[in-house]
Order: sequence, then structure tokens, then C-alpha cells
Amino acid sequence: MMRLLTSLLLGLTLVSAPVHAQSGPLRLELDQGIIEPLPFSVPNFVPDSTAAAQYAQDISRVVAADLTGTGLFREILSDAFISQVASFEDPVRFADWKAINAEALVTGAVNVSGNRLTVRFRVWDVFSGQELGNGLQFAGTTEGWRRMAHKVADQVYSRVTGEGAYFDSRVAFVSESGPKDQRLKRLAIMDYDGANVQYLTDSAAIVLAPRFSPAGDQLLYTSYESGQPRIYVLDIERVRRTELNTQGGTMSFSPRFSPDGRSIVYSLIQGGNTDLWKMDLASGQSVRLTNTPAIETAPSYSPDGSQIVFESDRSGTPQLYIMPANGGEATRISFGQGRYGTPVWSPRGDLVAFTKQNKGRFHIGVMRTDGSEERLLTSSFLDEGPTWSPNGRVIMFTRETQGASGRATLYSVDISGRNLRPIRTPDGGSDPSWGPLQN
Repeated sequence: MMRLLTSLLLGLTLVSAPVHAQSGPLRLELDQGIIEPLPFSVPNFVPDSTAAAQYAQDISRVVAADLTGTGLFREILSDAFISQVASFEDPVRFADWKAINAEALVTGAVNVSGNRLTVRFRVWDVFSGQELGNGLQFAGTTEGWRRMAHKVADQVYSRVTGEGAYFDSRVAFVSESGPKDQRLKRLAIMDYDGANVQYLTDSAAIVLAPRFSPAGDQLLYTSYESGQPRIYVLDIERVRRTELNTQGGTMSFSPRFSPDGRSIVYSLIQGGNTDLWKMDLASGQSVRLTNTPAIETAPSYSPDGSQIVFESDRSGTPQLYIMPANGGEATRISFGQGRYGTPVWSPRGDLVAFTKQNKGRFHIGVMRTDGSEERLLTSSFLDEGPTWSPNGRVIMFTRETQGASGRATLYSVDISGRNLRPIRTPDGGSDPSWGPLQN
């Protein structure tokens, strides 16, 4: 019988015991070379009750889709199976899974009682015949079944790759509809894979650049409802918003939370200058961080909150700079050909993602924080606005097609430059902001 080490009540309180995951021999090593996707199988989870049958099937399909969507795993489908998993407690027939070349196997069981749903699962190294880590159980409401599927997939992904989790996360973005010259925009939020879209504002005013708080419960964004760009903070659960007092009669935009959530950094136009400012959210007091004739915008904190990377044209063209979080001397880090913008510091702290425009093409790229090892991951008519997954492994961005009928779409790409794929949304989408893992 599987050791049930963790019970997660989705949307309620996290109840857990320490997980001592044992290291198995199966490990997918990630580097910058070509990776052959690891073959795996997810037989439909076993329903422990009649009411669980559809949930069991749906959960196993979401788990498989999460893993396959990384580009690091290749699913062996059920028509190749030699044996089936009829009971969660039955021993695994490893020879049957070896015969179809599955290297990893995920088995699970689902129970539904009323509106309560429980998922149990195990991850197996087929060729060694060992379990990877310990089995887990997630419990919550039937309404949260997709989140439980993402949590199962996160565990499988982390155990096999050694990377941090990211499937159980949300993305805020600007949903776009209508013709290109009369585009309607409203704030929206969704699961990382495009499911469960919820709209947070109407389309009465142009909205731009939502940015998650570190806790994932608030969004900063820019709105033109007053006729000029102003910064608002929105409580996601209550869908309540408050305008931040960034000085009357000025234009403020491009806000971002500090890692501790206590302050924000933003751009403000005053006296013809666009400089960076920092606001303490408790007091509402702002201090100026830069004071140059240049346009300085798109600030992003380092994970430890000690530095800010930003975009400035102080050298004549838009380039990337890093300075102390409280202001001071800035150091230029971008020196390649072209124009650089919208820098975002990786959650790991080792890379900065950016938008680059060069020779009529737009690119999403990454570089070390000292400007070295620049790599361009994409190239198109218009790619812009990168945002990092919580584990720093994947970047989501906006891609827009050209022409009068051009449409903005969200895409994601691995930091190796592999696995470029669109994120499906009901309408067009732009300005993504990837939030933290959910609790």
C-alpha cells in the first residue's frame, strides 16, 4: 500500500508531513544540447468509485499533456499497452512496460465522495523496477480537479528532471479582441496552459502590462481610463482595484512588485523626463531612483531585491542596465547589435530575459546578468514582453503577426530555445505575467 505522506486541501489549508523522496536511477539530464524526449506512459487512473470514472480519465490526460508539453517527455499511448492497470494496489508488471520502451510510468487512483475528490499516485522507473520518491495524495473539491492534475504532473516532472515545479501556476495577460485598429483589451487570468480563463476588467479602457505580486494574490497594471496612463493594483480574489497615488497630473506606467511585496518600482513622466521611481506601498511615499534626460522604463527586481534591471536610451539607443535597488550608478549589460528592452530577471537569479529588435526582426533572448552569453531564442515579425515560469525554465511572451489582420498570441519557449509552442486563449493575448506556484 502506498505511503500517503501529504494531503493537500486545495483552496483550504495545506496539511503535510515531510517528504523524503528517494533518488532513483532514472534522471533526465537537461543541458543546451539536443534532448531525446523520455518515453513515458500514464494509464488512465483507476476510479475508486463510480462517480470518479470521468475525473480519473480527465486527470490522467492533463498529467500526460503537462509532461508532453515540456518537449522533454514523449507519451506512449494506450494502444501500445500490453497490460492495463486495473488496481492501484496491484504489483506493476515491469516487463510489459519495458517491452513497449516506456522508461517512466505514472499510476494513480481517484475517489469522489460528494464534491470531495482524492487523487493518489506513484511514479515508477520501469527499467530499474523502483519507485521514484514516495507516493502522494492530493485532496480537494471536484471543482479543483485540474489543479490536482497539475500538482501530480509537477511531482513527476521534478522527480525525473530535478527541475522545480511550474504546472500549478497561473498567468495574467491582456485579452485582445476586435480589429487591429480598434482593439478591445481587458485583463484576464488563466491556468498556465490556457485553461480556466477569467476576466478581471471590462474593455472600456485600454489596459496594459499586468504584473503578479510575489504571493500571487494581486496584480499591478496600467490603465488609460483617465485619459492618461495610471497604475492600479487589483485584488484578484475580490476583483477590487485601487489607483496608486503616483503624483497627480503625471503619467505612470510599467510597474512591478519588489520580491517582498512591500514596494513597487515604476516609470513616471515628469517635466518631459521618464525616470524610475520606487513607492512604499504601506505609506504611499515615492522616491526617485534615476534622474537623467533619457527614457528609463521596464524595471525588474533581482530575486533577492538588491538590484534592478531596466531599459534606458541614455547611450543613444534602448539598452539594458543594472543598478542598486535604491538607485545609484547603473551598469550597462547589453552590447550586441540592435535595440534591447523589457528585461525580466530570472527567478533563479542567473539570467535576464529581454526583447531585442535588430534588422527588422524581433527576438526573445536571454543573457547572463553581466551581459555575457547572450542567446536569442526566437525570431519573428514581432516577439516581445517575456515573463518567466516559476522555476526559471520556460519563458512566455507575445507574438504578433503582421498586416491589418495581425493578431497577438501568447507563446512559450524553453530557455534552450527548443519547444516553441502557442498558448491557446479564447481571443488574442498579450503582455503575459507568469505568477508563482499556487499554495
